[in-house]
Amino acid sequence: MERNVDVAIIGAGTAGLAAVSQVRQAKKTFVLINGGELGTTCARVGCMPSKALIQVAHDLHRRELFDREGIDGGEGLSANLPDILEHVRDLRDILVDRVLGSSTDQMGDEFLDGYASFVAPGALQVGDDVIHAESVIIACGTRPMVPPAWVDFGDRILTSDTLFEQEDLPDAVAVVGLGIIGLELGQALSQLGVSVTGIDQLETIAGLADPNARQSAIEVMSRAFPLWLGHAAELQEEDGRIRVSAGEQSVVVDKVLAAMGRRTNLDWLALEKAGVELDDQGMPVFDRTTMRCGESRVFIAGDISGTDQVLHEAATEGRIAGYNAARETSVAFARKTPLAITFTAPNICSVGVAFDALNPDEIETGEMRLGPVGRALIMGANRGIIRLYADKKSGVLLGATLVAERGEHLAHLLAWCIDEQMTVLQLLRKPFYHPTMEEAVQGALRDLLQKLKLPTSPPDAPPDLEALT
Repeated sequence: MERNVDVAIIGAGTAGLAAVSQVRQAKKTFVLINGGELGTTCARVGCMPSKALIQVAHDLHRRELFDREGIDGGEGLSANLPDILEHVRDLRDILVDRVLGSSTDQMGDEFLDGYASFVAPGALQVGDDVIHAESVIIACGTRPMVPPAWVDFGDRILTSDTLFEQEDLPDAVAVVGLGIIGLELGQALSQLGVSVTGIDQLETIAGLADPNARQSAIEVMSRAFPLWLGHAAELQEEDGRIRVSAGEQSVVVDKVLAAMGRRTNLDWLALEKAGVELDDQGMPVFDRTTMRCGESRVFIAGDISGTDQVLHEAATEGRIAGYNAARETSVAFARKTPLAITFTAPNICSVGVAFDALNPDEIETGEMRLGPVGRALIMGANRGIIRLYADKKSGVLLGATLVAERGEHLAHLLAWCIDEQMTVLQLLRKPFYHPTMEEAVQGALRDLLQKLKLPTSPPDAPPDLEALT
């Protein structure tokens, strides 16, 4: 059967659903095409089940402070791993049902179950159907990357797609890849009693480029489980288990969690027939402000874009792509201040311009270590660092890296301030309550202000309060 629509959207994830809302508002006809599981990556296998597992792990791990606080009996607490995993799946299913109930469950023939591939520009084959669309939005997402050589190990190789389906957890796991996913799940598994070894071929974790923040993060995370950095992992069969080697170190584990990133689901799309320019990696070349691929009527959105693989950015890209796909002329939209959060304890956060993208001759850096921060000490979480970057001439805050308990909240505040192009002095003029974690930000700002040496008040005016030392 052949159908004609204004917009065809490939992928019913966060980006695809956001695009649908814009196309509907423009009163354009559309079809939403999805092959595989519904419910979005976030709700099904990403943000939400991982945070459910992390919450349980952090709750249990808190017992390690009980003796210090004068609370007896903490040693009697233990993790019932099958029950924990069932709890995680229960929460996951509730969240997935909410997504389905407000999206694809409400669609009739506007939703098409199947995998799409281009047969010509603006023409898609989905099973026995051919869809002709004035505009096409590609939002078909990504999947965990697993080296081909590891496939022979079968279900002993876990990914974020399969971990939450386990009925129980193994005694020993190697986590290969220490980005956001590997760190979050590695620490959670360790706190639940699994013996974890973390491995990454890079010399950093969580993608941190700031050397001071990187050192702090490695020191803190190494307290949760050993980190082997700077060597690729090699796997060998050993008596039904897996020997994992990296450099001169090796460990025998029951399973390996592959957390080495995600690959795009472009395999079946036949992009060579889409009429778009492809880069050296076979990815469509597109404008990040319009999400449009050249002069074509093809748009791209979500994790597949290869930019920021986080939900709020996927939703933003879906809205931009949907808005422009429903109109003849594309509008360029300003993008939000970059914000990335690793939900470990402590949080590891990157905000604004990345440290390695800044010119060191044009910025000053301020920092505050959490050791003397009263609130952090009380919580038993006074390890970490706040690093802030400001323009040397104007004092405008440009970026930040945080390794801090409750850093997720501090990072949001800093992202909003960066978005408003606030200066260090403007920020210091705001109230900072005592005792709070925000005082760590105040300390880093004061360190910055001293280094900037900017005039704080006009001549003959009373000195600025925040300039007083």
